Amino acid sequence: MPLPFTPGGLIFDCDGTLADTMPLHYRAWRATLDRAGHHTLFTEEQFYAWAGAPAYEILERLAQQHQVTLALAELTHEKEMTYQKLIPQLTPIEPVLAELERFSGVVPMAVVSGGMRSLVEETLDILGVRERFQIVIGSGDVAKGKPDPEGMLLAARTLGVAPEDCVVYEDGPAGIEAARRAGMRAVDIMRFIG
Repeated sequence: MPLPFTPGGLIFDCDGTLADTMPLHYRAWRATLDRAGHHTLFTEEQFYAWAGAPAYEILERLAQQHQVTLALAELTHEKEMTYQKLIPQLTPIEPVLAELERFSGVVPMAVVSGGMRSLVEETLDILGVRERFQIVIGSGDVAKGKPDPEGMLLAARTLGVAPEDCVVYEDGPAGIEAARRAGMRAVDIMRFIG
C-alpha cells in the first residue's frame, strides 16, 4: 500500500479506512431499523455496497427501493446516536495509519466522510490523529454525498492542492467513484487489508 511517490495532498475516508468502524455502523443500523419494525430492510451486503453514503441518503434509497415510508430525520438521528455509543469499540486500520504517519507534516491532509462530522472527529480523537488533518468534511458540510465529488473537491480547494495532485484512501465503491469524478487517484484499501 505505501505510495511510491509523494502526492500534493492526501484525502482519507474515515469509517472503514482509518478505523474499522463498519461493523459498528451496521450494528447501529440493525438496532435502529429493528426498533422501527423494519427487520428485513438493509442487508449487510447492501450496507457494504453503499459504504460512504450518508445515513439520510441511505434511508431515502431504502424507502424508494422498498416503497415504504420512513421517518428520515428521526431515523437518521437515532442511527447516529446508536452508533456514537459504539465508537469506543473501534479499532484502527494500521496500514492506513502507517501511511498517515509517513506523510504527516509532509503534505496537507483532509478527511472526507459520509458520516456526521462530530462523530468523525470523535473517531479521529480516539485514534489520536485529529490534529494531523487541516480539514474534516462530514455529511452536513456538502449538499451531495459520495459518489458525488463535492466533498473531495472542497477538500482539495481547502488544502490548496489541485485535484489531480491528490490521492484518496477509500474502502467503499462510492468514495472511489467520488475520487474518480473529482479527477483524483484513489487507493482502494480493501485490496490491501480485505
